[in-house]
Amino acid sequence: MTPPTLSALTPWLAIGLVFILAGGVKGITGMGLPTVAMSLLGLWMAPAQAAALLVMPSLVTNIAQCQGPAWRSLVRTLWPVWLGMILTTVWGPDLSSLAPIDARFALGAILVAYGLWGLWKPVVPQVSPHAWWIGLAAGLATGFVTASTAVFVLPLVPYLQSLRLDKDTMIQALGLSFTIATLALAARLHAFESGTLLSVPSFVALAGAVVGLVIGAAVRARISAATFQRALFLVFIALGAANLWRGL
Repeated sequence: MTPPTLSALTPWLAIGLVFILAGGVKGITGMGLPTVAMSLLGLWMAPAQAAALLVMPSLVTNIAQCQGPAWRSLVRTLWPVWLGMILTTVWGPDLSSLAPIDARFALGAILVAYGLWGLWKPVVPQVSPHAWWIGLAAGLATGFVTASTAVFVLPLVPYLQSLRLDKDTMIQALGLSFTIATLALAARLHAFESGTLLSVPSFVALAGAVVGLVIGAAVRARISAATFQRALFLVFIALGAANLWRGL
């Protein structure tokens, strides 16, 4: 059997490095793996192809974050959000079907918006957990963004912040919501039927994400999380601008 050449290994190496970095960010901040991975992979591959690689590492790394004592109350509160996400992620149109917009342009716009929002850190008005229609609207909007860009942070994260959850409950809410968003994205991409989840690049991405998580957890105790997040949001803006430029 002929061993793989360096040129054949280069894409796998690039994928592995991207997910090591993305996993490291998640290990430090508890979130950000899909955003980092999509922002980097989108520089050289189509967003749909990048999204397929995202499913396995995002799903595995989020499942552990779902654990916690508040899952019953979170289900009662967040079911409208999750329902909305599933509906528009799986069956909703993406921007390219509604307007002649390159997928990289949409991805870049979301990354820039998320980076600016993270740096600005506006005080989000408090929303009652019983206002299910607001959660449904947030879920529908998040699913629409996910269908177009495979990034599911907006407006999901601001909505969760508006519920004023304590730190541990917030982490669990993010884990549950991101897991559902990932499963919905996988269904949209037909990843379960096509064998995408069991492909070699997908396992390379998963291995890289796990390594990154371990590194990120070790780094978390040595740096200021606030300083790291500010730098990360600046990186999102820069990568978003690069994707915007490529999408023009």
